[in-house]
Amino acid sequence: MYYIPEKITKNISGINPYYNLNVGYDIDPVFSPDGSLLAWASMETDGFESDKKRILIRYQVENKEDSSYVSRMRDYSYQFDESASDFAFSDDGKTLYFISGTKATYQIFAVDIDLKNPAKELIRQITKGRHDYKSFSIVGNTMIGIRESMEKPADIFRIDLKTGKETQLTEINKEVLKDIASITVEERWVTTTDGKQMLVWVILPPNFDKNKKYPAVLYCQGGPQSAVSQFFSYRWNFQMMASRGYIVVAPNRRGLPTFGKEWNDQISLDYGGQNMRDYLSAIDSIAKEPYVDETKLGCVGASYGGFSTYWLAGNHEKRFSAFIAHCGMFNLESWYGTTEELFFANHDIGGPYWSKPRPHSYDFSPHRFVGNWDAPILVIHGGKDFRIPYSEGMQAYNAAQIQGIPSRFLFFPEETHFVLKPQNSILWHREFMNWLDRWLK
Repeated sequence: MYYIPEKITKNISGINPYYNLNVGYDIDPVFSPDGSLLAWASMETDGFESDKKRILIRYQVENKEDSSYVSRMRDYSYQFDESASDFAFSDDGKTLYFISGTKATYQIFAVDIDLKNPAKELIRQITKGRHDYKSFSIVGNTMIGIRESMEKPADIFRIDLKTGKETQLTEINKEVLKDIASITVEERWVTTTDGKQMLVWVILPPNFDKNKKYPAVLYCQGGPQSAVSQFFSYRWNFQMMASRGYIVVAPNRRGLPTFGKEWNDQISLDYGGQNMRDYLSAIDSIAKEPYVDETKLGCVGASYGGFSTYWLAGNHEKRFSAFIAHCGMFNLESWYGTTEELFFANHDIGGPYWSKPRPHSYDFSPHRFVGNWDAPILVIHGGKDFRIPYSEGMQAYNAAQIQGIPSRFLFFPEETHFVLKPQNSILWHREFMNWLDRWLK
């Protein structure tokens, strides 16, 4: 039984800090050192795996009438517009530290807990900069975190909890990186079709020369609610793409976190809508640069990024010269009937395609626009992908083949939604780069 305190109102949507009732996911519980507080991440919406992760803390309050104790909960992020994760208490239990996103980076934050004076319980940002913190640990007054960026893989840093100063403690890849020319990452803000400002990472090749012309590749993020942050991926690696002589355009389009809940949630039920216009706004803006060859543009992505690639292949109006789709949704009706994560489809698509009225999301299905395909496409899929079964990739490849469009199907029988085996990863990168080189150079 949950105890609902007297201060709770009829509005239990998370606006009230004394929040109790919940139908979404509750995950990652952490006790304070003395066991008196329990903090965890809580999502409000049933079936929405990418909902805002709120900071809930459970504590005991003494009933002065009979000296018994009752349990209460408080939402510590009801005025904080981003998700929180990786909770850790200070040794005295008076401060809760966590990781949260802000403008396509992931930083360390803190909230001081004062149960008797909630007005003092304000969230503050500790670290700043163009990087992601992946995790951290606290020992006494010392915080140690793992930090990475698009330019550099993960290293260990010490963080001063008072000043936020970050001191690098390791250089694990120093011997490798010293002989590698680095990429350059630029932050651009592009105006979208509805007048919003969208952050777009532009990754320039090593030894970039603004007087030359370069092919460019639009990177479509998966998720769909997964930020294009300062991650260093060993699969979708911007260093490797750019080092091959490509400018990579990576937009934080509609439907991605770290820009507020409204921006993150907009994409649900609107898969072929505003976020696709955001993609086109991004590539159109960067293609105007004098160093971009606008006749040699590519489009790549995995999962929802694969869906985006298929959709854009049928709606790009001659912008792109090549596509690569990895484990993407091609036919939303067949995907709905085969995915193992049906609750996700029910939330983001709107339910079964036979519902009355029929969810309009199915009108966005890429297979409906396949007659407009006119550019070469590489399709990649894993045989043990149950999130988006490989039959989606087979449909896309066959549709291209039947129309005589240059196409290739790269199939990994033992891989899932991700290519994780080292030898398969080498093959993946080889085929990926060769396809771009073949059609964009």
